[in-house]
Amino acid sequence: MSSTKIQQNTNTLFPEMFVEKTISLESRRYIGNKTKLTNWIFSTILNETQNCKTFFDVFAGTATVTKTAFNYYTKIITNDLLYSNNLIYKAFFEQKEWNKYKIEKIIGYYNGINPNVLKDNYFSEHFGNKFFDYQNSKLIGFIREDIEKQKNDLTEKEYAILLATLIYNIDKIANTVGHFDAYIKKAINYKPLELKLIETTEFENIEIYREDANKLARKISADIAYIDPPYNSRQYNRFYHIYENLVTWEKPELFGVALKPKPENNSLYCTVKAKETFKDLIENLNVSYLAVSYNNTYNSKSHSSENKIKLEEIEEILNRKGETKVFENSHKFFNTGKTEFDNHKEILFITKTKK
Repeated sequence: MSSTKIQQNTNTLFPEMFVEKTISLESRRYIGNKTKLTNWIFSTILNETQNCKTFFDVFAGTATVTKTAFNYYTKIITNDLLYSNNLIYKAFFEQKEWNKYKIEKIIGYYNGINPNVLKDNYFSEHFGNKFFDYQNSKLIGFIREDIEKQKNDLTEKEYAILLATLIYNIDKIANTVGHFDAYIKKAINYKPLELKLIETTEFENIEIYREDANKLARKISADIAYIDPPYNSRQYNRFYHIYENLVTWEKPELFGVALKPKPENNSLYCTVKAKETFKDLIENLNVSYLAVSYNNTYNSKSHSSENKIKLEEIEEILNRKGETKVFENSHKFFNTGKTEFDNHKEILFITKTKK
């Protein structure tokens, strides 16, 4: 049954509701996110660089650094290999046609749905009473399928906004510690899913990519590149496989306790090849300055949290590229499990590259 027929025939079950609140880019849980560090990062960068107009966020992640860069640079280039992150950037940042009233009406309709009347679906069959409670899983699956059915009647921006809105809101009710490598093994308290529209920050001069960073580095140039790659063995595409699944919506076969699809888009930065991959990236970036974030989880008690590149190796590679300065900031690390970090520091390298 199409969404149009449902709205026409069962208005008492699915009444329209008005969407008032919005949800910000910074509110999403994400490993290694730099939300609390962006002020320090940019104050350091601005003090150590000159005449920079183009900013390249090489591994954008949550894109909080990208968003902050809008305040200081005239052109932004942002990149991430995850399908879900790429869609989120388009939803929040691109200046493309979309109708806010139309989107609010659709979201209001979703908020008025009674999940008890919904049938089981791909999402609820796999993730119900695991990563999400069963009723909300039915609703999430229904909403995702309905967005796909409406795709031809949506602009590219509207489609992205609806999916990003779904991702950001279910992040609040997920039965996890902040990622989807595992779910919490206990009964889930039901909390009705109420979608809030994402709060867009559109920027005129932005280029958005979903490419291997090392390949993209060979194609473009910028004044400054900000680099915050994954450093340990935890693959982000595996940690956030549910969001990747929701965005691609290919409904793949799932495996294991965590219900993951077959691996795709694995990063070499999470393997023993991390050092040589990082070296290749640095050597091929055509920029005047490099800003590289690094944290000292190489002393972690967890093997999976151990850094694949050591601090000294990073500094050695950067020194070959140009004059490098090192800055430190102590802060509380976003920890998704039982791993403990003593005296955690965020380190920022600033390199002025050789001409």
